[in-house]
Formats: sequence, C-alpha cells, structure tokens
Amino acid sequence: MKMKHIDCDENDGFVNKLPVVTAVFWLMKILATTLGETGGDWLSMTMNFGYLVSTIIFFSLFIAAVSFQLGAKKYHPFLYWTVIIATSTAGTTLSDYMDRTLGLGYAAGSAILVSILVALLATWRFSVGTLSVEKVQSRKAELFYWVTILFSNTLGTALGDFLADDSGLGFLGSWLLITGTLCVISSFYFFSQVNKVLLFWLAFILTRPFGATFGDLLTKNPDHGGLGFGTGYSSLILLTILVATILYFRPRNGKVL
Repeated sequence: MKMKHIDCDENDGFVNKLPVVTAVFWLMKILATTLGETGGDWLSMTMNFGYLVSTIIFFSLFIAAVSFQLGAKKYHPFLYWTVIIATSTAGTTLSDYMDRTLGLGYAAGSAILVSILVALLATWRFSVGTLSVEKVQSRKAELFYWVTILFSNTLGTALGDFLADDSGLGFLGSWLLITGTLCVISSFYFFSQVNKVLLFWLAFILTRPFGATFGDLLTKNPDHGGLGFGTGYSSLILLTILVATILYFRPRNGKVL
C-alpha cells in the first residue's frame, strides 16, 4: 500500500498539507500516539522532570513544530509527524498534570477535556463550514486542525488512564475494549451510511487512548499488568519503527506515496 498526501487543493494560494487517510496513516498515527505516551512518561517520570516541567518542554516543542508546519508550502512527512508526536507527548504530560498533580482525577479530567474538544469542533464547524480533513484549505482551518488534535490527544491520555485504572479493566482489558470499538467504527465506515467525517474524528480520538493503554501495557511492570519493557526502550523502538515507516512511504521523484 502506498502513502499519499492530499492533492494540492488551493484556496487563495493555500495548499492542503495533510496526508491522505489510508491504512498507513492509521498505522503511523498509532505509532506516534503510543510514542507520545511512552515518551511523555519517560521525561516526566523516568527522568523525574515532573508533569509541569515536562508539559512546558513538550508544549514549547509543539509550538515550534506547528509554527514550521503552518509556514510550510507543501506536505512534509517528517514535519507533519513531528507535530503529531509533539501533540501526543504534550497531551500526555498535560493530562497527567491535570489529573494527578492538580488532583482532578481521570473522570473529571476526561469530562473537562471532552467539553473543550466538543466546543473546539463546534467552533471549527461554525467558522469554516466543515470538519473534513480533505477540506483543510485555509490557515484558519489548519490552525483549528492542530489545536483540535492537541486536545484530542490530551483527552485520549485521560480516557486511557481512566479505563486502565478507575474502570478495573487494567491495561490489557482497556486496550482490547478500545481495539474492539475501533473495529466497530471501521465496520460502520465501510458498511454503513454513517457520516464519514464523524467516524474519522471518533477513530482519531480513540486511537490516542489506544496508544496510551498500549504504551502502558509495554512499559509497566508485570506486577502492574504490563510487559515491563520500560519507557526508554519502548520509546526508542517505537521511534525507530515510525521513522522507518515514514522513510519507506515518503514522496519520491516528485511523486507522492
């Protein structure tokens, strides 16, 4: 399967710089969001920077990366996925800071983030007219896209922690539940008339807790229900796989893959 970026539809000179949503896109999204979980935990907990300092560091990286993305003239795979990773790591530590340091708890933190995300999507829809990623044809729409992704990844961390810790399902049970839900959404996408844009955003949001619970499954000790690989090794393995995937499916010879 070949990875392409969205055709260069232009609106007042603006070029859509997002990749086409294919199976490869979802693979990379899962890798990037899982890396966001393990990478965020590595800096905040393993390296003992704490949630607040780690959030400041990762949020600064997000601002820098998204600034380059907004200023780019075309789709750059490494730049795009760098921003995705930045939203995932910043979302991980921000969620942990809200839920643990501020003491909001996973349920309250998730509820707050759901409200923010719904408000963002509604404002985006009202302001631009569509939530379709194929119609991100203005600077305003792209900015909405990235802010929405940042909060969806933050929500995904809180939701994944809620399922793994508060629901009693554990890391494996939560991961299986989210996997099953994503399979249902995929079935609706291919075999129903349910709005495809709605299904895209449901899947996009849920791949973050999928990555969060899968990341915890990889890193946590066996006595806590994990496989015990640790945050450092897990992050390195995930980063290597993601970089290799980007390189394999990158544009070549002027053609998009």
